Amino acid sequence: MPPTLRSAVGSDVGRRRENNQDSAVTSPRILAVADGMGGHAHGEVASAVAISAMLDLDARLRGVELAELDLLAALRETVEDAATRLTELAQQNPDLRGTGSTVVAFLADGARIGVLHLGDSRAYLLRDGQLHRLTRDHTLVQSLVDEGRISEAEAASHPRRSWLVKTLQEGNTPEPDLFHVDGVSGDRYLICSDGVTAVLDDAQLGEILATVAEPAAAVAELIARANAGGGPDNITCIVADLVEGAAAEDDTPVVVGSAANTTPS
Repeated sequence: MPPTLRSAVGSDVGRRRENNQDSAVTSPRILAVADGMGGHAHGEVASAVAISAMLDLDARLRGVELAELDLLAALRETVEDAATRLTELAQQNPDLRGTGSTVVAFLADGARIGVLHLGDSRAYLLRDGQLHRLTRDHTLVQSLVDEGRISEAEAASHPRRSWLVKTLQEGNTPEPDLFHVDGVSGDRYLICSDGVTAVLDDAQLGEILATVAEPAAAVAELIARANAGGGPDNITCIVADLVEGAAAEDDTPVVVGSAANTTPS
């Protein structure tokens, strides 16, 4: 029997924001986090649209054998669908022009996992006690780090560290990073918005993921620590363990954040 994902998800407004523009969903097939762009109008709508598209994909796949499915093609089509929905909404409501969101999404078939990434929300893998960052931020500052022009330490305090160069945005065709992860039973995955990583560095993330056994408790600890560090942004995270055994009988998706409260219109 192939391994399955056992996950938990949580979202918190943080200490300095008035509303939550993050959204997330988990199911046995899909894990996704979307962070509406705080500098733009109605970021909560953009993240809710992204998660709504992921929910529709999940509904189509429920009860379907995924062995022959091109995971990356399915993810690409879904984020393109989300971009189309955003564009149509902005045509109907000019206040939504410029609206956008980050997206990190996993589509899993046992140990075969497809990953889509846009923006500065992140995905991590904890394997054999070692934390590996699976995504590279789509930011101006990360580009400067990659080019050797500034250090990782300088990037952490750079005044333009949140300047995104790739997102899901209305009026644009998304250009996500797409790649496969070959899962191994015992793997633990973290997907989170930058409300987590703006406060907690990789060493702190690794310590929490390695020492807090249950996914739900790890999610709660990540949110608590991010808030204790000032909670400068909305905080959303998914912790998922790849475990042996059958999936839970109840495979109803769990939705949190603005997607749980916003009907895109």
